[in-house]
Amino acid sequence: MTTTLIAFSPNNSASPPFSTTVTLDGVSYQLIVTWNIAGQRWFASLQDQSGTAIWSGALIGSPLGYDIFLAPGIFTSSTLLYRADTGNFEVSS
Repeated sequence: MTTTLIAFSPNNSASPPFSTTVTLDGVSYQLIVTWNIAGQRWFASLQDQSGTAIWSGALIGSPLGYDIFLAPGIFTSSTLLYRADTGNFEVSS
């Protein structure tokens, strides 16, 4: 299994503030992260190439040594998580 690190570096003047392409189970998805002012936290979503929402939820950071997967149960062989201590998304496939 290969793990790719993607630095989470939001740009508050861009819309959305953070967006990147990730490959999960061999399919490309758009990972979009936006700030929710009411919740005072970042929220992440995955969209397929046609723009259909696949998953959306709060951006929960995994501490070092423990994995909290984003989009649990959706992918069979790939994982996606946000490592709060390093500021990176980790995509394993």
